[in-house]
Amino acid sequence: MNLTTERKVMKIRDIWEAKKRIAPIVNRTPLIYSAILSEKISRSVYLKLENVHEVGAFKVRGAANKILSLSDEEKKRGVATFSTGNHGMAVAFVAKRLGVNAVVCISNRVPKAKVESLKRLGAQIEIVGDSQDAAGERCYELEKQKGLTVIQPFDDPHVIAGQGTIGLELLEALPNLKDVIVPLSGGGLLSGIGLALKANNPDIRITGVSMEQSAVMYESLKAGKPVKLEESVTLADSLLGGIGLDNQYTFQMVQQYMDDVLLISEDEIAYSMAYMMDKHRIIMEGAAATGIAAVLGNKIPDQDGDLVVIISGHNVDLSILLQLIQKYTDGNEG
Repeated sequence: MNLTTERKVMKIRDIWEAKKRIAPIVNRTPLIYSAILSEKISRSVYLKLENVHEVGAFKVRGAANKILSLSDEEKKRGVATFSTGNHGMAVAFVAKRLGVNAVVCISNRVPKAKVESLKRLGAQIEIVGDSQDAAGERCYELEKQKGLTVIQPFDDPHVIAGQGTIGLELLEALPNLKDVIVPLSGGGLLSGIGLALKANNPDIRITGVSMEQSAVMYESLKAGKPVKLEESVTLADSLLGGIGLDNQYTFQMVQQYMDDVLLISEDEIAYSMAYMMDKHRIIMEGAAATGIAAVLGNKIPDQDGDLVVIISGHNVDLSILLQLIQKYTDGNEG
């Protein structure tokens, strides 16, 4: 399928340009071998630790690439964004580094830990409604009223290219890469990684993972067009939010680059978060744990070669982690 939009056809050079542009702000993240998970499924499993960014999530890559691409006049007017938390923190972080004013619109579903992080980063916060879509509507009002540039969470070529730099790092590190598991929400992460990997090796298998409830991209793919769903309570709160009924990029790119999609139950997400804290001493949010659940549940068809799980972020309330650890690790080896 040819990926075309009214605005731009994304190509692999967009990701190489993003890699160069964001280098002063975004560090390469660790790729570590997991002996425990490798033993579980009898193949080499690696973890791409996007949770070690200063904002605790991969989103800083796309936010940096977009904001750095703005004109001086656009930077002077300021930026606005809407987010389930991580993208907002990324925009606030980059804007602060560059001296750009930022407004972050969020819904009242965003967890307390992420709200506190936004405050520490100095962003102006507006809490609007019960969904990311409601926050998005307010964000575009600010664009019209104040001339702010909207930094979209996923459906933007600069944001997608920024996330795609993860794929370049994987290719450089693992010549025998065969499987990549990517948390799936609006599709910016999967689209960018998919373009980077498939442009170099179409045989690399890309699996998207999402929670069972309110998986908007999954339902949109089933319907053959973007759809809107009511958001539900989930541990994978970073994967909430719509993909936009007028989606220009990520819907088609996910269609093109994703080989399979898995829905993960809340129990599987919870267990995986506790398991990784207990066995690997890695804190991860529910969205990141969806990929671990796919491995622990042996949901990925076996093949020779290396498998990578994208650990997308670690922004989770410690009270939730404590509850999960007590539930799943006290005298219970799973």
